[in-house]
Amino acid sequence: MKQLSLDQLGRIDQEHYKRAEKMPLIVVLDNIRSLHNIGSVFRTADAFRVSAVFLCGISACPPHREIHKTALGATESVDWRYFKTTEEAIRYLNSEEYTVFAVEQTDESIPLNEMKLSNEKIALVFGNEVEGVGDAVLCQCNGAIEIPQAGTKHSLNISVCAGIVLWHYFTKWEQFGNL
Repeated sequence: MKQLSLDQLGRIDQEHYKRAEKMPLIVVLDNIRSLHNIGSVFRTADAFRVSAVFLCGISACPPHREIHKTALGATESVDWRYFKTTEEAIRYLNSEEYTVFAVEQTDESIPLNEMKLSNEKIALVFGNEVEGVGDAVLCQCNGAIEIPQAGTKHSLNISVCAGIVLWHYFTKWEQFGNL
């Protein structure tokens, strides 16, 4: 076994990435305090061709050295936008006909593996590392999804959670023949 070089991986450059088809998916970061988590989400968004990342509230924006440490340039390839509040971002998404899901454990959340996804425009709201998705934001969402877990901890780090959920959506999007 031998690790593949960048040339062998056949990745597209940033110019081609900007023009490439993206998943009809926007990631919304609801008051994420860790710059490393923000950077990691950008890198994952690049890997799975997410349409955009919306940064809300206290979430820091690029360019920032600490975000760059984990994003490794993905802030240049992935479109992003800042909103003062997550509620404002959701109002915008609703006006653009997105279906908005919180990634949160609620009394009505659907396990990720049972989520029926289609080609519709989706926005996924990932919450603060301590508080999760805020109640005011939950009230604006069309639903909630959660990752089933069997350990003693009740949650995953936001960057790990985003990786799992985005990969799941990406595999479903591929099944629609979009890549």
